[in-house]
Amino acid sequence: MHIAFYAPLKSPNHPVPSGDRAMARLLIQAMQRAGHRVEIASELRSFTKTPDQTLLSTIRGGAEQERGRLADLWQLGNKPDLWFTYHPYYKAPDLVGPSLATMFELPYITAEASYSKRRDDEEWAEQQSYVVNGVRQAAVNICFTRRDEVGLEQIVSKKRLKRLPPFIDIAAFSDEPTAVTTNQLVTVAMMRSGDKLESYRMLAASLALLGDMPWRLRIIGDGPASAMVKACFAGIREDRIEWLGQQQSREVTKILYESDIYVWPGFGEAYGIAYLEAQAAGLPVIAQAVAGVPEVVKNGVTGILTPENDVAAFSRAIEHLSLNNEQRLVMGNAARQFVFKERSLELASAQLNLLLRSYTEQDR
Repeated sequence: MHIAFYAPLKSPNHPVPSGDRAMARLLIQAMQRAGHRVEIASELRSFTKTPDQTLLSTIRGGAEQERGRLADLWQLGNKPDLWFTYHPYYKAPDLVGPSLATMFELPYITAEASYSKRRDDEEWAEQQSYVVNGVRQAAVNICFTRRDEVGLEQIVSKKRLKRLPPFIDIAAFSDEPTAVTTNQLVTVAMMRSGDKLESYRMLAASLALLGDMPWRLRIIGDGPASAMVKACFAGIREDRIEWLGQQQSREVTKILYESDIYVWPGFGEAYGIAYLEAQAAGLPVIAQAVAGVPEVVKNGVTGILTPENDVAAFSRAIEHLSLNNEQRLVMGNAARQFVFKERSLELASAQLNLLLRSYTEQDR
């Protein structure tokens, strides 16, 4: 099939790395591996931090132009077989695909759409209405987590919802991990305000409780809140923290292989591709049992998930795995097997292909 792919939050071609960009690229890879021709339909970014009416009006104008451009293009004979939108939500709705899908009688599909009822009564109500209408129009809405599925069940029939677990390309993790223990902790995360900054604060507070226990932390990431992030660790000896900044994927993989435990509280994480990559490298994960994290980390099997906002529990989990090398290795091996057997790009490609063909055939 010829698939028109659109990510209104962040294009797969966006220059700034993020989990959203990574998953958009993975979805494209998954569809291409199944033999589909995937074309990025539009680079229009509909994301807005605040419901500023002037900015929203500008974005709607851009969406209208995109609809016209694509309609003209398709009328010349390049019409796709379906429209696929990744991650529409109230701050980044799909303002392009639904009307084009209706006009050209195309199946419309979403992945990782989300809905929060409280936004219906806020300044975001109009933006959210676009999401609701798109979800209801979709032949199928693909959910990565139970959390998103529960939200969408409020506005659409369960028959229009299907699960596809988060996944990664395991090709970069073909090397077997070593069993050397160095008490090397690692985390990979952007540095921005909000949930990311709160996670950094909790991580720093947890590490401060470890006292003289030997450990070192390597932090991969950068962003506008870098100064505030570094301030969180001001009370910790400088030689314990290594700030690596933004790194290319190949270097991130190398650093993961050189580490022992992946630590990241994960406030507000939709699921966290970084958790899957760490596990693929044979690292057990320490995170909180919040948001979508339990979808990618098996508590007590591939890592330890602590209660939300419990700094002491998070600190104890780090201490426990650092001092129990045998359990760390067992969990690390289980983590790697979990990703390789259940969360690979190859498996996701087959599952996604089945969904696409099943629901597009029904929609025609």
